Amino acid sequence: MSIKTYITKIHYDKNAKGFLFSILKFASFFYGIGSTLKNFLYDCGILKPYKVNAYVISVGNLTTGGVGKTPVVAEIAKYLINKGETVAIVSRGYGGKLSNKNINVISDGEKIYYSVDLSGDEPYWLAENTKAIVITSKNRISASEFAIKNYGVTKIILDDGFQHRKLYRNLDIVLSDSDKGFGNDNLLPAGPLREGVEAIKRIDRLIIVSKNLDHSKAEKLVKIMGKKFNIPSFLCRTEPDYVYNIMNGQILSEGEKVTALCAIGQPDQFYKFLENFEVIDKITFDDHHQYCENDIEFISTPIITTEKDAVKLKKFNRKNIYALKLKSVVDVEKLLES
Repeated sequence: MSIKTYITKIHYDKNAKGFLFSILKFASFFYGIGSTLKNFLYDCGILKPYKVNAYVISVGNLTTGGVGKTPVVAEIAKYLINKGETVAIVSRGYGGKLSNKNINVISDGEKIYYSVDLSGDEPYWLAENTKAIVITSKNRISASEFAIKNYGVTKIILDDGFQHRKLYRNLDIVLSDSDKGFGNDNLLPAGPLREGVEAIKRIDRLIIVSKNLDHSKAEKLVKIMGKKFNIPSFLCRTEPDYVYNIMNGQILSEGEKVTALCAIGQPDQFYKFLENFEVIDKITFDDHHQYCENDIEFISTPIITTEKDAVKLKKFNRKNIYALKLKSVVDVEKLLES
């Protein structure tokens, strides 16, 4: 187990303790000072966010990755495009090899210009699954201005933008996992929180993501959180749809002996979705892992992975790799109502 995976386990352990946790807790104190100071300067108006000439929607988390943000970004983008809007998704491009000091046009809505290795798995997946313009850059302001000037963009979706307060947004949407919640309730690096729960006051819409077949717990949580924090709250149901071969689209029959493989923030939830298959082995890599052929060359059974991982594995041209297709159901129309 890598140190990164081990620390992630600590993040979601309510009873975390030990020497390493104590060190992380000490570091969290200084992280909290920096986060609190930044938010204080913006909240008091000493620092002011920059406004661009487009409607900006931020979709983000209070915690680190694995909540299910990317499919929600895609659903919002597709809804707006169907309404006739010109939409750009602006992402930091984490995990890609392109320098995010530049403005990188991953897709213009029609053509994808970079491989998944260069663009990053999430921007590439968004480019494949929406007709939005997809741009990666560390400078979200410059990227947004570029999209408006060069593509006539009317709506901008900031992928993972909640903590990026330099750019003014018209709507702040935050996601929370119905099972994982805020983990051990500690700030990074001792816990998964990117900032304190006082940040909830900045949220315009809260989405509770349920990655279960029974959504009753999440439905109750939506009502509880909405009432507790006085925020319009919504349920996003994420469920398994089918498993398909990434080379030819053939559907894999349930009950097959398979190897499950992924490199995502919360792998346990992915494995739960494979209960209708006979999983003989589970192989977990760190989030955003860059695959090499050695990772899979000795696996003879069908491999089931996530769609996020599939875009990186496709280059190996293996016939035994399948992806789990998920369906994310959220009422986007009500979500975006003013």
